[in-house]
Amino acid sequence: MICGRVSNHKPPTTNHQLQTTNPKLHQMNQLDQQVARRLTRFYVIALTVIALLTVSGLLFIKQTINNLNDDGRVLNVAGRQRMLSQRLTKLTVLHIAGIPSADKASFDSLLVAWSRRHAQLRNGVLSMEKAYVVRKSDSIEVMFRRIEPSFQAIYESFVRINDARSSLAQKQNALQVILREEPSYLQQMDDIVFRFDAESFARVKYLERIEWLLGAATLLTLFIEGLFIFRPVVKRTRNVVRRLAESEDALRLANSQLAKANLELEITNRTLVDTRQELLRTTEEKYQLQRAEDTVRSAALLEGQEEERRRFARELHDGIGQMLTGLKLQAGKLKKGEFPDEKQRLRFEELCNTIQDIIQTTRQISHNLMPSVLGDFGLEATLQLLAEQTAQSSGIAVTFEGTGSDKRLSAPVEIGLYRIAQEALNNAVKYADAQLVRLKLQRMKSTVTLVVEDDGKGFSVLNGTAKDKSVSLTNGLDNMRTRARLLNGDLTITSKPKKGTKVMVKLHVPDSTHN
Repeated sequence: MICGRVSNHKPPTTNHQLQTTNPKLHQMNQLDQQVARRLTRFYVIALTVIALLTVSGLLFIKQTINNLNDDGRVLNVAGRQRMLSQRLTKLTVLHIAGIPSADKASFDSLLVAWSRRHAQLRNGVLSMEKAYVVRKSDSIEVMFRRIEPSFQAIYESFVRINDARSSLAQKQNALQVILREEPSYLQQMDDIVFRFDAESFARVKYLERIEWLLGAATLLTLFIEGLFIFRPVVKRTRNVVRRLAESEDALRLANSQLAKANLELEITNRTLVDTRQELLRTTEEKYQLQRAEDTVRSAALLEGQEEERRRFARELHDGIGQMLTGLKLQAGKLKKGEFPDEKQRLRFEELCNTIQDIIQTTRQISHNLMPSVLGDFGLEATLQLLAEQTAQSSGIAVTFEGTGSDKRLSAPVEIGLYRIAQEALNNAVKYADAQLVRLKLQRMKSTVTLVVEDDGKGFSVLNGTAKDKSVSLTNGLDNMRTRARLLNGDLTITSKPKKGTKVMVKLHVPDSTHN
């Protein structure tokens, strides 16, 4: 282009001018090629390093996720071992007592599954739809060795009870062994499950640290690329542009190319903005879907728990309760007879009193599981009865304040509020060292507010959880929050050390639910 400008606007070049111009063009061509080679070489190196870091991170994350999937299945199976042992114990008690069971599962199949899973967890491989590796630390190995005597004692007792050749006395002795060893076994299985969960969580944290390291390495590579590649290249390019500026046509061409590049950059920016908005929308939809799934799962779990409580309460009331009542009537008839001496009469009266205490305890357990008053008379009457029974059993002053209205809420709302009040009262009695607990239920046109307040020692609240408290209390607070969320309500816990604790639930309900 420089030669074209000379031929159009100036006289024909002389030999001296050609000798002067050609070396400049040759030098510029060499400079362009040098810049291109330098840029290509360093850019390829930088991209290779970034690609290696990215691929290494993806492979590591994939391997870790596979391991975490195995950990999740192992944690599930370890937790299920507790349920199987309790289920076998229940079937054993019902079998020896001669009580029909609604559980149709085969005792043999449950026992085989329980023992097989225990052996697989102990040996380190779960054989299910595929082989899952049980990654055990030294501490978990120690826990399995420690739990083995309890497991073997319970397992041998189950086998003896299941043996048709065993006498009733042998079965009863085996049941005593089971009942003696089961608390220790369940506690140790809890420790194993929590240890599995803690180690799985530690591996997740390790994955996060590796991700941070890979990200830092990628950013460092980009920084080095900008410092030692693009910066020198830009400097050399500036020199090239300064030399090319001597040509007006070259400058005009460069301006045209720059305008085109700006236009393409603007289009690219708009595309990136649109892509980012779409990504944000997709992420929000995924988050909302996950929350909806969690809500449905929690609702189903709580509904299952309530149904199981109803069933068990009915079995206690209609089964054991009726049998105990019959036993009491039979004892009453015998009490009217003559006794050889006063000592036997006193022992028989003591037996009658014990039967009455058992009947009262059974009724109390059945009421705690699912109070019939809740379905017959509504939430206020049930909360009043709960306050009276809690005060009677704990010796703590418990007061209830209601509206006196006979309007009913929907069944799920009444059950949810009752469970929250029950859990809050239980926490106040067990942990607060309170002298007075106030239970209050308020109703407005479209809101229902439940307040449980005590004057106990309180606790420190950090991010909605109790610090330095037992797992039972923490789980209780989480259960209350879950029930409030499923009822579309707000739960607030206010507490300070030595200042007492206040639990408040506020629900927004339509007017139709009060009818």
